[in-house]
Amino acid sequence: MAAAAWPGATCASSPNSLLLSRSPPHAAFALAPSPASSMRRRLLLGAGAPAVAALAAAAPPPVLQDGAVTLLITAGAYSLVRVFDALTERRLIEKSLSRKIVHVLSGVLFMSSWPLFSNSTEARYFAALVPFLNSIRLLTYGLRIYTDEALVKSVTREGNPEELLRGPLYYVLVLLFSVLVFWRDSPIGIISLSMMSGGDGFADIVGRRYGSVKLPFNENKSWVGSISMFISGFLLSAIMMFYFSSLGYIHVSWEEAFRNLALVALAATLVESIPVTEVVDDNISVPLATMLVAFLLFGSNAQ
Repeated sequence: MAAAAWPGATCASSPNSLLLSRSPPHAAFALAPSPASSMRRRLLLGAGAPAVAALAAAAPPPVLQDGAVTLLITAGAYSLVRVFDALTERRLIEKSLSRKIVHVLSGVLFMSSWPLFSNSTEARYFAALVPFLNSIRLLTYGLRIYTDEALVKSVTREGNPEELLRGPLYYVLVLLFSVLVFWRDSPIGIISLSMMSGGDGFADIVGRRYGSVKLPFNENKSWVGSISMFISGFLLSAIMMFYFSSLGYIHVSWEEAFRNLALVALAATLVESIPVTEVVDDNISVPLATMLVAFLLFGSNAQ
């Protein structure tokens, strides 16, 4: 009687019978499968593939995803400056330190946001809108078309609006260039932005505070600042490369990569220490030198 009441036990070729054969014979009679459980079973057995496809089709198109991420990052960049401006106004942080923290975080957070964009070919252009809009903003206030005292105080050395047209503008233009030319699938852009934001940023922060011993060929730079530039630039570049490689955007041979990163960091540090700031801003010389050396060292692995 039990065998007759449990037909699944005699049909081993059916996937459903295999699932049922592991249950006690009386289970077929104890509970009748609900519509929800039947749906779950069909999904587990592969019959739910059309439903999965329907869910994928219902996902927002890339243009909406990229547009939303662009708005989010733009708002975040604006908020970052405002937060540190408020901290400076309340004398909770020194102005020079606030400016360099913004310098470091702007590049690092912008790079970190790249995986939020879709895999469409247009994604990089949406990402490029963030530094492009910031460059328009800097031009507007730097040319005194409009005024924004909070912005000027946060990102300039002496509170002069014309300063916005130099270092800060060069910074966002390098961000723009890196997105359009390299994007997230090239270590060259990742390393150059890491050196510019993290390396150069920490060199100034540490050098101002502890840099009493100056370089023999540049009295405006210190040994401790240059050492900080090398270490922080190397470490941040390695961290960001690991970040993007773990997400599958780049493939890294780490033994070779560490050696190459050390050479790139050394080249960037030497360029940053040369007394040519009056001629070429660090926000131009450091990333350009980094891009050149990284291209030569990483070669065909750059893409």
